[in-house]
Amino acid sequence: MFFKRVGQSKAPQRAVFLALSVVVPSLFLSACMSSEKDIDLSTYVDQTEPADVLYNQGLANLNAGRLQEASRKFDAVDRQHPYSEFARKSMVMGAFADYRQGNYDEAIGSAKRYLTLYPSTDDAAYAQYIIGLSYYRQIKDVTQDQKEARQTLQTMQDLVTRWPTSEYVDDAKEKMRFANDQLAGKEMQIGRYYLERREYIAAVKRFRTVVENYSNTRHVEEALARLTESYYAMGLTSEAQTAAAVLGTNYPDSTWYKDSYKLLQSNGLAPRENAGSWISKAGKMITGGA
Repeated sequence: MFFKRVGQSKAPQRAVFLALSVVVPSLFLSACMSSEKDIDLSTYVDQTEPADVLYNQGLANLNAGRLQEASRKFDAVDRQHPYSEFARKSMVMGAFADYRQGNYDEAIGSAKRYLTLYPSTDDAAYAQYIIGLSYYRQIKDVTQDQKEARQTLQTMQDLVTRWPTSEYVDDAKEKMRFANDQLAGKEMQIGRYYLERREYIAAVKRFRTVVENYSNTRHVEEALARLTESYYAMGLTSEAQTAAAVLGTNYPDSTWYKDSYKLLQSNGLAPRENAGSWISKAGKMITGGA
């Protein structure tokens, strides 16, 4: 990513001279009294450089891939020139630098702070996007808790809702699809666990959640097949037939449908949709997923 430098301000020579006349003697005195061998000159530089200089140095380090140094410069602007225009810009760029380093909690904290202070600026959508990306990068395998997937979904949904014309909307929607798929996958994993133990009511609850709440994911196909299997095992043949019928309507070439059809046929049954069933109503919302 390329970031443009902004114009740098020049302090009057007299002001610089006066500043040095005060700082240098005190620096000399503290050096004499300190047991340390070296003086941290970087602190001195940070304290005397203008906001635009520090900001441009941060951008240069960011472009060069020196992310830690970039973070230090952006933090310096925010710390030494609070509530300035450069502090505002540094806050969101610092969040981005933290994100790039994998410091996701820090990135989220900085971006949330930005949104609290500057909710109506042009960079607010970008700050929201950084929060969403930071959650997204922490999404775990479906065998683990999906807290980050839920946070990704909520954050990116807020982005799409609040800034519908933002350049980040398309990618936000992609991240939402992935998060939805993860959440559906987690429900399927738990549903299979109950099904294997013949805890059919608990299994149906999970598979139903997938069909009703995650109808645009790739897991719906299997969920309908598992509902056919679960209802059939419970003796609820009408529901089993409906699940298979909805599966066949939406995925006629699916191996899951072939297996469900074969299961019903083994007892002289066939897929048949009951329009009054919740499965039939939910089936009308199915769009599937890639």
